[in-house]
Amino acid sequence: MSTNDTYLAIFLGSKTSPRMKAWMAASETERKAKGAKGIAAWKAWMEKHQGAVVAMGGPLGKTKRVSGTGTADVANEMGAFTVVRAGSHEEAAKMFEKHPHFTIFPGEAVEIMPVLPIPQG
Repeated sequence: MSTNDTYLAIFLGSKTSPRMKAWMAASETERKAKGAKGIAAWKAWMEKHQGAVVAMGGPLGKTKRVSGTGTADVANEMGAFTVVRAGSHEEAAKMFEKHPHFTIFPGEAVEIMPVLPIPQG
């Protein structure tokens, strides 16, 4: 994978945010309807950007943190990821403006970062 034009997008959302609380307070019928609308919008986003998508990615599960002191279950705000190609960091970020992750679903943000080359040493 070339890294000079490759960007990792991480979809963030807190389980305790006001948006998530409002989502969970809605009836199951309302959540299912909004969820179906969100999935359709997400698929439309993928179709629109299919030429730039390197890896569709997907939802992220529970997290284990491994360190010098061992392995532990931890929580974070990462909910999903995708990898895209773009001419610049700004161009990559622009792809995610008005994304269904936060316009329909209760997600809060998408963080986009360049995938840098491995340093030669």
